[in-house]
Amino acid sequence: MHGLQQLIAFAETVKHGSFAAAARKLGTAPSTLAKAVVRLEDSLGVKLFHRTTRQVRPTADGERLFERCRRVLEEVEALQSEAAGTRTAPAGLLRVDLPIVYGRRVLLPVLARLLERYPALQLDLRLHDSYTDLIRDGIDLAVRVGALSDSRLVARRFSEQALLLCASPGYLREHGVPRTIDDLARHQAVVHRLPTSGRLRSWVFASGGTRRELDPRSRVQVNDGEGTVHGACLGLGLVQVPDYMVADEIASGRLVEVLSSCRAPAEPISVVYPSGRLVPPRVRVVIDALLTLGDTAASLSPAPGQ
Repeated sequence: MHGLQQLIAFAETVKHGSFAAAARKLGTAPSTLAKAVVRLEDSLGVKLFHRTTRQVRPTADGERLFERCRRVLEEVEALQSEAAGTRTAPAGLLRVDLPIVYGRRVLLPVLARLLERYPALQLDLRLHDSYTDLIRDGIDLAVRVGALSDSRLVARRFSEQALLLCASPGYLREHGVPRTIDDLARHQAVVHRLPTSGRLRSWVFASGGTRRELDPRSRVQVNDGEGTVHGACLGLGLVQVPDYMVADEIASGRLVEVLSSCRAPAEPISVVYPSGRLVPPRVRVVIDALLTLGDTAASLSPAPGQ
């Protein structure tokens, strides 16, 4: 392997964490791939991997090289696709990061339709609510909620998320309907414990044109968003969650929104991907599909007071 092939061998080894797995992806022998990486190290004069008997892990120099060569390899792939006239037929492995519940409920059906339309497209889907480094971890694109700060990424807003305060009809009959934010001090809450930090998630409201945060009194704390919704349906207390998580429960009457006039401003939902001149066709079709999703996603959120 020479030149560009050595960079490909190196990049695939970083992505897969071992020479054997990378060799299977490239259809070559592990020893051939390992020798290509050694020759690349020799030509650059740096050590690119920490090697153990079970895995290889990039050094600091290796991580820096991966960030740079990944963008180059993606542009080469995009140029090849354009030259071959395959822009309308995306192919290859697509690595996507999605928030757990939003990804499962709203975005997975979109991706399923793309897989049906493009048989040569493959999907490596990571569902979690923590932010990963797209460039370091070799992620093609991600969907993120809220303000974004990584200048290395391109962000395209395609929807938004509102936080709704809800309770079951039974709970409200027994404890009364809160009419003001201050009334919440007399109520019980089902609170989401953030899995990454262990911190209890505060409730957020808009009051008199300003943002107001509240740490509610709770008997029940759950580290899963859908679990908090189920707890509210069982009458354990009030819950504040994104609109798409309670759309079905509100439509069926299992939950009722309260204090709708105090909703905090909706947060943006964006698709993000590494910046660069060219976007691979497999990434472009997902971006285009998400940008057309705005009306559907917005329809999941009932208007205040509905």
